[in-house]
Amino acid sequence: MTTLPQLEDATLLVEDRIALLTLNRHDLRNALTGSNLIDDIVTTTEWVNRAADVSVLVITGAGSAFSAGGNIRDMAERGGDFAGDVAECEERYRRGIQRIPLALEQVEVPIIAAVNGPAIGAGFDLANMADIRIASEKARFGETFLNLGIIPGDGGAWLMQRLIGYQRAFELTLTGRIIDANEAKELGIVLDVTPPDKLLPAAMKLAKRVAIQPPKATRLTKRLMKMAQRMELKDFLDLCACFQGMCHNEPEHLDAVNRMLETMSKR
Repeated sequence: MTTLPQLEDATLLVEDRIALLTLNRHDLRNALTGSNLIDDIVTTTEWVNRAADVSVLVITGAGSAFSAGGNIRDMAERGGDFAGDVAECEERYRRGIQRIPLALEQVEVPIIAAVNGPAIGAGFDLANMADIRIASEKARFGETFLNLGIIPGDGGAWLMQRLIGYQRAFELTLTGRIIDANEAKELGIVLDVTPPDKLLPAAMKLAKRVAIQPPKATRLTKRLMKMAQRMELKDFLDLCACFQGMCHNEPEHLDAVNRMLETMSKR
């Protein structure tokens, strides 16, 4: 197994090709600023892309919250990531929290967010950076930046409208209202809602179903689905042909075909 990275404010476990990253600053409600969670998340994404024995990344939070987003006390005191003049604040965003969407966008394996509690502000955006979201009945979601007199500075305005459409994303962003897990499911933000004690088992069950797929083809498929969002069909099909040629020449393809033939022969 690939050696696990050293993390400060999160834990990382790997089993059956699934990496489970748990944000572990319950004292801060897993706030992304004012902690080491930004570095931990970015470090984990870089590690996952190098870890050939990992096929799925699951992200969840320890304690009652998924993530409270930005540290409001630091905002009130104009300290930490929010200190300084315009240029200094801009630099801190670019060198700080904005590293998360850029890093997660580059993750080659599927990402599942198991949203255990409130996902607020940048915490909501973090959940939306995953490929799939499953929520506890205790989860709450809010694009609450305007409530604090700031804009979604970590990519939320880019992310959510691609997830649920401009009009719905606009309403949630401009009102700053907090929605429960069931409304989030109705809007298409989360795939499913579970009782709190069933959340992680449900996320891991889905992760295991993905993790048994041929790993190299899984990574290529995620790359294709991401790239399809910004490519013309003709160019995309050319890329598909190239990736398909790679798949046909991988041993895992022949192994999968032989398993399928064996299954068919037993029917």
